Amino acid sequence: MKNLRLPRSLRTEGGMTKTGVALGLSTAVLLPLAAMAQEKAADTPKTSLPAQTIKATAIDPNPNAQPGVPYKAKTSGDTRHTRPLAETPQTISVITKSAIDDSGLTDLKQILSAQPGITLGTGENGNAFGDRYIIRGQEARSDVFVDGLRDPGMSTRESFAIEQLEISKGPNSSFAGRGTAGGAINAITKQATLDYDFYRTSVALGTDKHVRLTADLNKGFTDEFALRANVLYGDEDVPDRSPSSRGRKGLALSGLYEFTRDFSLTLDYYGLRAKDDRPDLGGYLVGTVPNRKPASDVPTYAQANDFLRSNVDTFTARIKYKISPQANINSLTRYGSTRNSYATTGASYGTRYNGATGTAYSTAAIDGGHTGWQDVDYFAHQTNVRLDNTVLGMKHEFIVGLEFTDHQVISGNFAITNTNAANCKSSTGVGANNAYCFTNPSGTAVANVGNLSGRYYTRRSWSQDWHVTTFALSLMDTVDVTDKLTVFGGLRADSFDLKLRTRNNTTGVITGNYGYDDSLVNGHLGISYKVAPSAIVYASVASAQDINSGEADSGTSAGYGGAVIYNNSIAGAKPETSTNLELGTKWNLLNDKLLFTAAAFQTRKRGVMEGVTGAAAGYAADGTFNTGANKVRGVEFGLTGNVTEALTLQAGASFMKSKVMDSVTAANIGKPLSNFADRTFSVQGKYQITEALSLGATIRHESSRCGGQPDTAAGYTGNLCSQPVPSFTVYDLFGAYRFNKKLNLRVNLLNAGDKDYYTAVYRSGAFLYKGDARALRAALEYEF
Repeated sequence: MKNLRLPRSLRTEGGMTKTGVALGLSTAVLLPLAAMAQEKAADTPKTSLPAQTIKATAIDPNPNAQPGVPYKAKTSGDTRHTRPLAETPQTISVITKSAIDDSGLTDLKQILSAQPGITLGTGENGNAFGDRYIIRGQEARSDVFVDGLRDPGMSTRESFAIEQLEISKGPNSSFAGRGTAGGAINAITKQATLDYDFYRTSVALGTDKHVRLTADLNKGFTDEFALRANVLYGDEDVPDRSPSSRGRKGLALSGLYEFTRDFSLTLDYYGLRAKDDRPDLGGYLVGTVPNRKPASDVPTYAQANDFLRSNVDTFTARIKYKISPQANINSLTRYGSTRNSYATTGASYGTRYNGATGTAYSTAAIDGGHTGWQDVDYFAHQTNVRLDNTVLGMKHEFIVGLEFTDHQVISGNFAITNTNAANCKSSTGVGANNAYCFTNPSGTAVANVGNLSGRYYTRRSWSQDWHVTTFALSLMDTVDVTDKLTVFGGLRADSFDLKLRTRNNTTGVITGNYGYDDSLVNGHLGISYKVAPSAIVYASVASAQDINSGEADSGTSAGYGGAVIYNNSIAGAKPETSTNLELGTKWNLLNDKLLFTAAAFQTRKRGVMEGVTGAAAGYAADGTFNTGANKVRGVEFGLTGNVTEALTLQAGASFMKSKVMDSVTAANIGKPLSNFADRTFSVQGKYQITEALSLGATIRHESSRCGGQPDTAAGYTGNLCSQPVPSFTVYDLFGAYRFNKKLNLRVNLLNAGDKDYYTAVYRSGAFLYKGDARALRAALEYEF
């Protein structure tokens, strides 16, 4: 049973209530009675309670959630958003913990790829496999934040310690600093609370050797001190792709101490170990344009020693101080380190040769491998001061912010050694075999394709040292001009100093030593008007800027956000600048239980850095400054909350078009952006059939798209896509049965139709990331 505690608003520093001893004595009598009533209710047959009663009695420790509406968040976890989400002049999609739990998805890349307007790209240059997000056509792999602070680790990200996920759509540098051309992702973490104690555990088993154990425990030891712990153990084979596998171990600790009702200190630790993964790159393209398509029946070709490892450790201190009813301070300080490494094997289809006879035949062969490691260390501090005041009869909510960050990424790769004999030849003529093919010349599949090359990996020394320090100042104000008209304004200035060293990690010779400093200034203006007590229309304009070498994982790979070296210099480029125009409306319906949103937007990005073209496209440092430009236009709709007392829904749809407006490569102009899906939508709904039983389903769809380098045109041969990713629609089913207030069973059938689908393509089409096949999972959840 949960320990009942007085609400914090009724507690004083000494534990006495505001109304004195009499109320304290009354409470001492009433609380045990309430506790006994709860225990009795837990054992009472459920015959006449409304459908939502059981859900409403479960404690939701998320302070931003709307009570009784499990999929709807009322407020943002970022305190710089001073108004409820329904009154914020910007598209912000929120995925609550309840929605995440019902979906059955656990990794952030799975959860986010199911959201409208977001697609995945392939990992490049040390970026963790698959954790490359694209929001409204713009790269966002470095635009992931945790509790409002940038998370530069670029690691495998898990949901076990997340209270809610917030996706801000459109340029967002006034809040987030450099980057954020398409938006930003902010993970709000679970924090200790003094309001109540709870102890929750979950044990999940499923197909493909799926095992997942979690615990979420919160205990108030005194009226001033509380501790919360979240623990994770997970292991599974990739569905239908064994022996490829995924493993997760995690621990998140949060300790809260309230010195007074107005002053508190929270210390957090987050640790994740994703070190048992054997990654699977999925499939590859076959055929020629216009008939190029994903191959069918591709075996699991990940080599026995392939791996993906990610070790994450972060420490955060946060101070909250209420100076007066009109002024408060929120301060966060974080130190983190991440150690990422991977070695993966891709495959491609084409013509190979018998080395003994020179006979040509068509087959797939594994490639030479992809490796990388990166050691990330970072320090960040952010202080925000909120001041509420009335000026000239108008209510103002000022936020004054200061931020300092120091991020360093040292990276390198692995030497690859193949110990098995090659079985085919990649070039014409008779000669020694130099490739590893899936079949022999007669078409017979070779044995043990998972150890075809016998390759192993040896870590080399560092080849890139990327280091950037940034100091930022920001000012925001939300002002009620009238009782219906509200204006939001934000301005942020960033001053940065970037250094980049490159090195030949086989000889130790320094090959480049670059550095420069500059300043960025960005703003956001939003105007909202209440057309009804629970409805607004709004208009907003916002900007974002990014810098040369803004992607820490890309080094001097100019085509992937790395440094562009022009005339042997990294300095001299102007920032890439994105501007977003948005018109929208938000309606709180059905007694504020259902939120409808709609927005039309246009994002223009100018001054894009471009890499060279040709065989080395994207990986060379040579390129041009500020020669590219692109545009994205679209509309987005959302519907989140309770449609009826029994039906809960989260739905969204995005319809967009993209176009390259300018490029040093004339053939790119007029083409769509790479990895861009014109249409995406998802619907997740749950129906409470009885007080104990609920059933739900999810449908998600992505239109077809074409691969290529970021920030430029998709790959085309003539007017036809040369690296196609087919459209897909995937259905998931889920259900839950609550035996009593303590025990709940949740069942998920993911990809119920066992659809073969692909989420991203490598720029050459050599491999495609494959979505998970059908998987059945059952979780028994117990609260005590």
